Amino acid sequence: MTRIHHVRSCCLLLLFAVAVAPMAGAQGVDVTSSTIEDLNRAFDAGTLSSEQLVERYLARIAAYDDAGPQLNAVIELNPEAVVRARALDAERAADGPRSPLHGIPVVLKDNLDTADLPTTAGSVLLAGSLPPDDAFLVRKLRDAGAIVLAKVNMSEFASGGAMSSLGGRTRNPHDPTRSPSGSSGGTGAAIAAAYAQVGLGTDTGGSVRGPSTANGIAGLKPTYGLLS
Repeated sequence: MTRIHHVRSCCLLLLFAVAVAPMAGAQGVDVTSSTIEDLNRAFDAGTLSSEQLVERYLARIAAYDDAGPQLNAVIELNPEAVVRARALDAERAADGPRSPLHGIPVVLKDNLDTADLPTTAGSVLLAGSLPPDDAFLVRKLRDAGAIVLAKVNMSEFASGGAMSSLGGRTRNPHDPTRSPSGSSGGTGAAIAAAYAQVGLGTDTGGSVRGPSTANGIAGLKPTYGLLS
């Protein structure tokens, strides 16, 4: 199978609703309800760092994905996320932010190529498959200073639903007995559970719009071909 590096129907899932208990971050910053604008104000005020923000999101993943309701949204954590956040904090202090996404963690549906993390499309057939480079959108996010925090589950090869042979079944943060929809169900569940502020999914026939509805968040499906 040849993976497509430039995903044409890609979208951002933005955190507008929280399904699980809040967890305050550094200096009382609530990572479950703060907008990117709020986080940037905290960065500018020195009450929050990107490193602290990454640590808070990692704590949420441990609390709600690995334990608790075991939402099973995450397939692969980026082991370099904290190191990257620390470097971006130093860059911010020296030169200012690259963009409003500077130091902001994002999660990616696992059919978006990442040169430093496996890209599997949710299939055991591609377990451990490491692409030669980043997808166009991933590269643009990194260039803007965003931190790839994790790859998240999806229906196998974006076939629909929220279950894959590699990642298993993802649960809805609002009610773990229910589906988060798909095929970008891992992204929808991760954003609703506040594992990150922004997540990327793909949408051909409702694969972002469905998870957005099922998880109580906002999703954007841009014009075909607009982003890559």
